[in-house]
Amino acid sequence: MRRQFRRVLVAAATTALLTAAAVPAADAATNAKAADGRHVPARYPAVVDGHAPSLHPEGATWDQAHRRFLVGSLRHGTVSAVRPDGSVRTLVDDPGTIVSVIGLHADAARGRVLLANGDNGVGLRSSAATTGRLAGVGAYDLETGRRIFYVDLAAVAGDGGPHFANDIAFGPDGTAYVTDSRAPIVYRVGVDGRASVLLRDERLRAAPDGYGLNGIVYQDGALLLGKYDDGTLWRVPVRRPAELRQVRLTGAAGAPGALAGLDGLLAGRGGAVLGVTNGLGAPGRDAQLELRSADGWRTARAVAVHPSADPAPTAVTAGPDGGFYQLSGRMDLLFAGTLSDSFTLRRI
Repeated sequence: MRRQFRRVLVAAATTALLTAAAVPAADAATNAKAADGRHVPARYPAVVDGHAPSLHPEGATWDQAHRRFLVGSLRHGTVSAVRPDGSVRTLVDDPGTIVSVIGLHADAARGRVLLANGDNGVGLRSSAATTGRLAGVGAYDLETGRRIFYVDLAAVAGDGGPHFANDIAFGPDGTAYVTDSRAPIVYRVGVDGRASVLLRDERLRAAPDGYGLNGIVYQDGALLLGKYDDGTLWRVPVRRPAELRQVRLTGAAGAPGALAGLDGLLAGRGGAVLGVTNGLGAPGRDAQLELRSADGWRTARAVAVHPSADPAPTAVTAGPDGGFYQLSGRMDLLFAGTLSDSFTLRRI
């Protein structure tokens, strides 16, 4: 995500909103009853009109074990479960540790959700000490929201420079891989919480105060990395990270700046990679796209690019019934200094 934006300053009239936002939404029924009395999971519509006081979710994930969407709040630093009617219930709230939730990834097989913790200055918990310098990853129980582990990735990097943990991908063994938008680093985090630097390469560095590495996808033993500022795509084998190379984009995707603002990425069907672009901090456009490769991601082409139906999309997530949804958390308003109580998950 994005260049460093100015802190959002809110007048006293907004204080009531923020106070209300700190209170988890009241529980409501999310299951229907079949004729025999069994609980049947509620069905999500094609468009989920989310609503919660100034939640501004940047990342989203599908929790298959509980058949629900989870979203992470950039503003409040929480993770919330989203009901089909768009109301939310707070699942994770770790105020002593989490400032802003960026990337989010459910690991149903291990009963946990991982989140990337960063600070670009617009969170209620933002501070001068953490803005532009915070990178961490936390694992939390999908049932209770209890913390399993937290790792300070900026400390793992050990360079004392700017950091911003952004997105997360899982390997088949549960290893998590995390991008850093303010440093040219990809981290590796084991299922036990032990972390190390997988890759550090100056080719991946962003301009000062800019955002570089963003979306990440695991594909056949390698990671595909999207670079937000210039829209480039990179491939790194997890067992041979020194073999990092840029993926040559062909067709319309290969035009200069065509994928600028490349944000969230997700593995789609049949080896495809789904993604979104936006213009929040790069000269990009609000769009959704599908990338494919016929040569092991030495090259790639966009087989579909569609204008986004919602402003400033930041993530793509799996959804119910094998579908895919795009998230708009109204970051455009947040970064302009205006709070919004709405967000959208839209099937694509």
